[in-house]
Amino acid sequence: MGIPTLTEILRPIVADLTAGEATTQIRVRDLLRLAGAARRGWIVSSKIRKTLNELGVKTIPDFETVPIDAWVSFALNNPLDVTPHAPSVNESGEDAELVDPIAIVEPDTIVTPEFIFGAVSEPAYRVSRLPAANTTLITVKPDESLTQAVTLMLRHDYSQLPVMTNERDVKGVISWESIAPKLALTQSESVLVRDYMKEHKEINASESIFSAIPRIVEHSYVLVRASDRRISGIITTTDLSLQFQQLSEPFLLLSEIENHIRKLIDGKFTKEELSGVVNPSDRGRTIESVADLTFGEYIRLFESPELWRKTGLKVDRAIFTKELDKVRVVRNDVMHFDPDGISEDDHELLHHFVRFIHEVQGLASLA
Repeated sequence: MGIPTLTEILRPIVADLTAGEATTQIRVRDLLRLAGAARRGWIVSSKIRKTLNELGVKTIPDFETVPIDAWVSFALNNPLDVTPHAPSVNESGEDAELVDPIAIVEPDTIVTPEFIFGAVSEPAYRVSRLPAANTTLITVKPDESLTQAVTLMLRHDYSQLPVMTNERDVKGVISWESIAPKLALTQSESVLVRDYMKEHKEINASESIFSAIPRIVEHSYVLVRASDRRISGIITTTDLSLQFQQLSEPFLLLSEIENHIRKLIDGKFTKEELSGVVNPSDRGRTIESVADLTFGEYIRLFESPELWRKTGLKVDRAIFTKELDKVRVVRNDVMHFDPDGISEDDHELLHHFVRFIHEVQGLASLA
């Protein structure tokens, strides 16, 4: 038996919800797997949302607003949650719903327009999408000892800890920056956390990550408050660095690969030869430089035995073009910008190809 489809998994869940019974949770990553995908591109998200709407259910929280490894549960749709079809408009500009269609056309000629949906439900990249915004916090209480706070900070390599009495009530934050001046300048003898904490900084999980970045950079951290008023996580400048490395590094690796490819073919072909590999559907495009070719056209050039010989490359043509085509597939995913980033396997593929192309470039320079 193969892996069950998303619809097959959801049908018994819908039956349980309809009967008023509780249902199990599922990780977003597993939800994607059931839809035959590994990440939340807009096509995949649209496919999942269409299936959910057809079955009359939704995820809580919305599967597009949380990290890929977060857990979501299911709930029946409220009729108000479903986007209604826009009303038809007659030639006079009046709502067609106000006119009896039976009075003006035969019943079998009435056509109800079918509107097409598929846009992502959440265009913005929200703070809630960051893994650090949805994590178990290490906290201390105001009346706990300074030694406890310092020990926890050392143990977990943290620069600060939230000072909280419960998951919603934040009293402040204690950090190396708040401890050091107090000890050095006031010679404080207090042993309680409350005497070394300072005012905390927080943002809402629903905020755009790009509007939150300046505050994270300014304060080195922010606490994240979820829609239910819980403090659901803490985002530091380190978290930002790791997140943007994950998102930006593939672009840099692909840029380096393309630059190497251009270098390998630069000055070795005529304008007519380069124009000959242009996509047939785009023959009107003018080719003035090797940089005017698309990635697919680089592959088409290398696939030609005659043109391959002109490159002077000594590696196997079939293997080279096969590996380059794998890079092309990853490139297409990257250029569609999926906030979940590419898979570890794809990331490794790009790194390996960069090392490979360095070797090829070195061999070509010795020829």
